[in-house]
Amino acid sequence: MTKRIFQDFKIRDFVIPWLGPIVFITLLFFFGAIGYRITEGWDWGDCLWMVLITITTIGFGEIEPLSAAGRIVTFLIIGGGLIIVRLTVQRLLALSESGYFRKMSELRLLRMLRRMQNHVIICGYGRIGREIAQQLQLEDIPLIIVELDPAMKIAAEKEGLQVLFADATLDETLLLAGIKRCRSLVVALSNDAANLYVVLSARGLSQQCRLISRAESEEAAKKLKLAGATVVVSPYVAAGKTMAATALRPIAVNFMELLAGSQCEIEEFLLSTDYEKFHKMKSRTLAELNLGRQSGAMVLAIRDEENLVTNPGGDFIIGPGQLLIALGNKEQLGCLRELLREVLLTVEKLNC
Repeated sequence: MTKRIFQDFKIRDFVIPWLGPIVFITLLFFFGAIGYRITEGWDWGDCLWMVLITITTIGFGEIEPLSAAGRIVTFLIIGGGLIIVRLTVQRLLALSESGYFRKMSELRLLRMLRRMQNHVIICGYGRIGREIAQQLQLEDIPLIIVELDPAMKIAAEKEGLQVLFADATLDETLLLAGIKRCRSLVVALSNDAANLYVVLSARGLSQQCRLISRAESEEAAKKLKLAGATVVVSPYVAAGKTMAATALRPIAVNFMELLAGSQCEIEEFLLSTDYEKFHKMKSRTLAELNLGRQSGAMVLAIRDEENLVTNPGGDFIIGPGQLLIALGNKEQLGCLRELLREVLLTVEKLNC
């Protein structure tokens, strides 16, 4: 499915195939009502009602006893209705064979994609992509799957997911998926070369998009970072670290699992790089801002350039370009977002 297909397939292409049946049924109603009007002398409401119950085979009964001429009119209406039904069935079969209904479904998907904002794009619905999609569904985060394998497409649709059946390595596909409006792009294709290609294309199309990519090797991870990936995750390395942490610090790992099952969330608050916004602030230390007491959220850490300060003290001064990492429920994080609104650049939600 490409953008060119949608441009070539206009709205009139969806309407024109149905003009014939609509015109025929309208004419049948019109001439049938005239026939009853002339032969029986009924008012127009009764005439149209008689045509309707005759065509639909409801058969409530005659409004009034029909004359011989009225029965001939009824016979002609029944014959015309059968012809229209036959033509309509033939048209449906022809449209199905020509891919009409598939294109109509694709057009609905395109319109939905144009309305999506702040969503997540997942390229590839393999084992990793499926797990990511399930976690995002639990969080009620809007997402779109980009998949070229028909079997994977069907599997994703069975889970109630919207699937863009296209090649994720193409710029055209990423633009259709909303790369310039999404909150993040997750690249989970089956090989590193394809992942690298997607990351290069995505970074060229959007400098602000958060790119998370899968890597099978350390060398691939380095290249993906150079290509513009924000975060590179190796499934084997991540699994090894988790297992090692479970062996050494089981309580901490259990706490993170407990946190993931609660209503708590962790969000990143990226502060603006505009120095003027901070000069206008009356107070800039955490103690003076009193963010925790006012919002209820907890500031876990602050990243300033390459330095990460965990559990920052009250004398810590916030400044341009810093990244605040906070813990809280949706209401608390929303309140914190409002308190930082004047100096806030963007927000990214993390999986706990």
